Amino acid sequence: MTFFEVGMLMCFGAAWPLSIYKSWKSKTTKGKSLMFLLIVLLGYLFGIIHKLINDNNYVLYFYLINMIMVLFDVLLYIRNYKYDLSSSKHYRSMN
Repeated sequence: MTFFEVGMLMCFGAAWPLSIYKSWKSKTTKGKSLMFLLIVLLGYLFGIIHKLINDNNYVLYFYLINMIMVLFDVLLYIRNYKYDLSSSKHYRSMN
């Protein structure tokens, strides 16, 4: 069963670097959902807790890596939200 769990985590994990890159480059929250990111973060947290309590093995590291990437994307969301606020203030001051 561990093989399939690792496969799942690797597939999910492959998507996060692209999401982080897009968040970094776009400097906007458009197309992103903070709620989605937080739900995924919570899911990884539950997976980590399960591994620590019931089945502590190397798969825990895959959960941690994915969780760190999602957490970084959340931090970028917060940064980009501030950019969005400042650009909307700038736009309103021009009108």
